Parts: sequence; structure tokens; C-alpha cells
Amino acid sequence: MSVGGVRRCVWVVFISLINLNVLLAKEVKLKHSPPLQSAVRLFTDEDLAKYNGEEDNQPIYMAIKGVVFDVTLGKEFYGKGAPYNALVGRDSTRAVAKMSLESKDLTHDTTGLTEDEMKSLDNVFNSLYKTKYPIVGYTARRILNEDGSPNKDFKPEDQPHFNIKDEF
Repeated sequence: MSVGGVRRCVWVVFISLINLNVLLAKEVKLKHSPPLQSAVRLFTDEDLAKYNGEEDNQPIYMAIKGVVFDVTLGKEFYGKGAPYNALVGRDSTRAVAKMSLESKDLTHDTTGLTEDEMKSLDNVFNSLYKTKYPIVGYTARRILNEDGSPNKDFKPEDQPHFNIKDEF
């Protein structure tokens, strides 16, 4: 094949990839419209359970350390039938710390975790979830005390505009 023929082939492949990228972007845009970055919500366990990856046109949320992330971009990992689907629609802090998918670990409770598990949790939380997925809210458990009063120690993650008073 001549040099001109090779250039034409490369050009055709390049244009095809661009067209494919545009088509896929349109398809994703139609299926899921991510929430605005400024929209921060307070999630009860029941609210969060609605975003468990079972419905195609619904975003997929999971909480770690009471911070709710939109993990829809990782649908191949978190969507219906995906390997980590058990983690979504709930606060899976313990499971992430223990690197476990066992049902007993699918909880927010960190009681009894080892120092290494807590370090692992912080590492995954900071270096994976906070860097890759948008924060869409917080669990009620993180913001409120058991008696329903505001948790004065609450510190929003990456949401400087968030004010606990806005939620009440």
C-alpha cells in the first residue's frame, strides 16, 4: 500500500473513532443526566436505596463515611448484575474498609475495624471516590445525631457552599 493509502486509512479510522465517541456521548447523555454539582442532598436510608442500579434511567449512588457519591460513570462496576452492585444504594463504609461484599459488612458501622482497615478506608475514600465521583449529598446519619439534632462535628467533604442550616 502506498503512503497516501496508509494516510487515508488512518484518516478514516480517526474520523470513525470521533463519530463513535460522539454517538456514545449522545447515548449516555440521553440515558442519564448527572445532577448539578451544587445540588447537595440529605439522604435517609430509604432515599439512598432507590439509587441501587436496578433501573436503567436512574443514577447510581453509594455512600462511604456518610458521603453520597454518584457512581453512575462506573456503571460497569456498580450497575445491575455488576461485580460491586451490592455496595450501591446504601452506606457501604464497612464493606469498603474490609474489601468485602459479605452482607454483614454492607453497613455504615465501623465498630471493631482494625487500624489497617481504617487506613484502607481512608485511602480508598480519598484517592478513589473523592477524586473520581461527584458528591451528591450526605446521609442523615452523618449530619444528624441519633436524637435528630444537628451534628456539630459535621464537616462537608468538598462542598464549601454546603450549610447544614439549608437542610432544615
